[in-house]
Amino acid sequence: MAVYTLAITGASGAIYGLTLLEQLAAADHEISLVASLDGVTVVREETGVDWSGAPAAVQRKLDRRYAGRVTWWEPADFYAPIASGSHLTDGMIIAPCSMKTAAAVAHGLASGLIERAADVTLKERRPLIVVPRETPFSTIHLENLLALARAGAHVVPAMPAFYHQPKSIDDLVAFVVGRILDHLGVPHTLVPRWGEDKPRRPRER
Repeated sequence: MAVYTLAITGASGAIYGLTLLEQLAAADHEISLVASLDGVTVVREETGVDWSGAPAAVQRKLDRRYAGRVTWWEPADFYAPIASGSHLTDGMIIAPCSMKTAAAVAHGLASGLIERAADVTLKERRPLIVVPRETPFSTIHLENLLALARAGAHVVPAMPAFYHQPKSIDDLVAFVVGRILDHLGVPHTLVPRWGEDKPRRPRER
């Protein structure tokens, strides 16, 4: 069992974070979950999942669905273990990652728990995966993402491929989530890998 931090921010694409949460919990991993205030709103508007209300009430909802594998943290709670490098994790994912959050992490502006947890992940040289969902990127966005990559983060944009011939939105989401899981080293069978579902042809000489 591994331990991960999952943050969901206010960018569109909450389904990426929720699908990743489902996959990690189903694989018996332990997840610290934190959503920004805008993230909670986007999750509700895009998926119907409601994480608003008192923290204890949200935790009870998560316990019922994920059998105690997910711990809820408020975005301003700096007493959360994930705010310190002494708390051992196997990595952090911000999915989706708003440009506001990307900018804050890129410049060390740890004003909230999400940014602080990301800052800790980078300084402790643990995997940090950011999943930006924005288009088009401005020069400012690109420079911030480059700064994150140079700091050691994995930038995995929410850009699904089509070679697996997706038939639904879920198929497109699965591709992106599968790539995130690949970068975490978590096995999955969400999508076929390139070339593995086709017979190999002998090379012509």
